[in-house]
Amino acid sequence: MPRNALKVDLSETEQQELERWRRAGKTESRMLPRIQVVELAAQGLSSRQIAARLGLRRPTVLKWRRRFGEQRLEGLRDAPRSGPPRRYTAETERRILAQLDQSPPAGRARWNGRLLAQAVGDVSPYRVWAVLRQHGIELERRHSWCVSTDPEFARKAADVVGLYLDPPVGAVVLSVDEKPAIQALERAQGWLRLPNGRSLQGFNHEHKRHGTTTLFAALEVFTGTVTTAHYPRRRRREFLDFLNQIVTAYPGRELHVIVDNLSTHKPKHDRWQAKHPNAHFHYTPTHASWLNQVECWFSILSRQALRGASFTSVVQLRQAIDGFVLNYNQTAAPFEWTKRFVQPSRLKHRYADLRN
Repeated sequence: MPRNALKVDLSETEQQELERWRRAGKTESRMLPRIQVVELAAQGLSSRQIAARLGLRRPTVLKWRRRFGEQRLEGLRDAPRSGPPRRYTAETERRILAQLDQSPPAGRARWNGRLLAQAVGDVSPYRVWAVLRQHGIELERRHSWCVSTDPEFARKAADVVGLYLDPPVGAVVLSVDEKPAIQALERAQGWLRLPNGRSLQGFNHEHKRHGTTTLFAALEVFTGTVTTAHYPRRRRREFLDFLNQIVTAYPGRELHVIVDNLSTHKPKHDRWQAKHPNAHFHYTPTHASWLNQVECWFSILSRQALRGASFTSVVQLRQAIDGFVLNYNQTAAPFEWTKRFVQPSRLKHRYADLRN
């Protein structure tokens, strides 16, 4: 081997790191020839052979062999370049993020990129947007949900999750809830051709109402099948009537019923439960009905059977729901619950609280 060609020996750690760089989608394209030079040199190829194989100049191959021999993996990165000092530093980034925790200007509900740039003073909006992208901050995107304040959240959540993961032997676990006031809406719908040539389904914004129905549903957790019933209202008497259907469907079986904290589900004096000792109720924490798996099924129903559909009567609406349930149960599969520990999340008042 020529004197000016340094011998390259790669450790196992260095081989793994070079392989990771080569496979990573975010690796800069100019790094790939440097990685290949080092890998081929480690295989014993001469600089002239490497240059011919990769289509590089021999001095270029010698440069990266030398840089790797002196600095190892760090030698493959770009060296510091001369030029003016950086305009934006880590301190600039800190000031931009700290400004998020200040109140926006009077009359504004929240910050945006241009307002942040004006407040910081010596930063362009483009730099503000770059910092926000780097930290995954989306100022215009908002998400809403209920934060549970139940002091017994841990106990109730553990009770429900325990039924999902380790149910009593021989018992039937049911997730029960109701979807009230489903509207029978009649509106024109069909296909549209957009000016750009794309086609999509659409419906008219105007619609005609033909009444509502309330759907009660019980999801059997370990088979995924669903039992439903329609009622005009959502009261205690309708709830008990639906429970009677459930008890009749599972004669002599021990039932564990998961419900939320609606007043119709938990009266002060429950004579029905006294008559049905095999039925045991388990209540989700306050504002945490998402623990009830039947909510997942309601979402499937809305997306696949109700959203965008047109109905001329409540009867037609109920028939459509019943048809969907019949087809769904033929291929029903249980939802797989994997999370063993559930904890409530609370809103942070400042962005800095997320980083500490």
